[in-house]
Amino acid sequence: MDIQDCVKFATENPVCYLATADGDQPKVRTWLLWYADEGGFYFVGIAGKEVTQQLEHNPKVELCFFNNAPQPQDWKHMRLMGKVEFLTTEEMLDKAYEARSFLDPIVGRSVKPLVRPFRVYTGEAHFWTLAGFLREPELERVTF
Repeated sequence: MDIQDCVKFATENPVCYLATADGDQPKVRTWLLWYADEGGFYFVGIAGKEVTQQLEHNPKVELCFFNNAPQPQDWKHMRLMGKVEFLTTEEMLDKAYEARSFLDPIVGRSVKPLVRPFRVYTGEAHFWTLAGFLREPELERVTF
């Protein structure tokens, strides 16, 4: 297992759960992966949202991607924990806006000045299936 296996799984199952911390309180939300590659797992945040402020204050996160297979024996999760860095180049800001411009009519104005793209750039991931039930410490890990 390597980072390419993780990238493939995340790309095929882009809806995930992202956990942050607000002081000593964990917070979990559903997120849509922007894209993934050998450099990390990329997302688009929005300035002013609590989650973005939490990421700025504490860049440590955990994510869970799930394949949502119809049968329990086929369920597969990828848990990923790592650190976030915000991407601030004009190129990344423009690309992030293009990916999330569908929010404009919802918000009632352009979200372009609000986009805060980030990536989980370092960390560890592992896969879990029911075959790993009660054996999580033994599961193979990928460090990136």
